[in-house]
Amino acid sequence: MTKAELRTEYKQKRALLAPEAISVLSQQLANQFFDDETIGQILSEPDAVLHTFLPIIRQNEINTWPIVRHVWAEFPHVRVLSSLTDFGTKTLTSFALGPETVLVENRWGIPEPITPPEPVLALPTLVLVPLLAFDRLGNRVGYGGGYYDRFLAETGPNCLRIGLSLAEPVRQIDDVEPTDVALHACVCPTKAYWI
Repeated sequence: MTKAELRTEYKQKRALLAPEAISVLSQQLANQFFDDETIGQILSEPDAVLHTFLPIIRQNEINTWPIVRHVWAEFPHVRVLSSLTDFGTKTLTSFALGPETVLVENRWGIPEPITPPEPVLALPTLVLVPLLAFDRLGNRVGYGGGYYDRFLAETGPNCLRIGLSLAEPVRQIDDVEPTDVALHACVCPTKAYWI
């Protein structure tokens, strides 16, 4: 299937999920994430930097807060980052995310700091990538703006790119482009798929 076809299908599937189902699936996904040995090793590194997206509730996105709060509690040395979206340049800018960060939803429903944060230039060692669908080759379908492909292209060769998906992989995404940046793994509520 093409990205456009998958985007339509999986947005519809996600829209049908009740908030309670999203909550349960997000916690199951977080459990799979922390049960993974490779992810645990990376988070245990003294200079680990985790970049995460924050959930857009009205899009029924995976709730990443169980992962973020667990990292704060169990891996306090890990520097946690999230990003601001610049819709004019179609880029993401990282900022430090801590328990003290006060967030509000912008007009697109994306949580952002209430006061403009200082940009962070540190390269992440692990990036959690939002998506609608993915295949077993690590290709993903997002919302179609290319924000994360541009961001991931700048993270460097040592950064682990991990998608988070409510659904299992599709057989194949037919229209992968040269600018698409593949995932190293994708974590689902039932298991982690390594590419």
